[in-house]
Amino acid sequence: MATPTPPHLRSLYRALLRELPPLAARRTPLHHRLRDSFRASSGTGEAEAVELVRYLRAQRMYATLLERYNPGLGRETEDRVRLSARRVGLEMPKEMAGRG
Repeated sequence: MATPTPPHLRSLYRALLRELPPLAARRTPLHHRLRDSFRASSGTGEAEAVELVRYLRAQRMYATLLERYNPGLGRETEDRVRLSARRVGLEMPKEMAGRG
């Protein structure tokens, strides 16, 4: 029988899992390592876990903001130019098919 964990450790564990990328059905070795460390924890690494949750949350927010305010970041040059033109209310001219 597993020993019951204090509620604050359980909520900290769940917060860490929420900040990790979502998975389909299989758990990664990181998930298993987190679970084992929380099972064996006596509360000594709690401050580090809280700090890790804050860091992961900040990284997720950074990625969200980067994607929101730089929509053409991972695109080709042509797409970025087209998006920049649309942002200021212009449309790119259509290229002729026989030109090349």
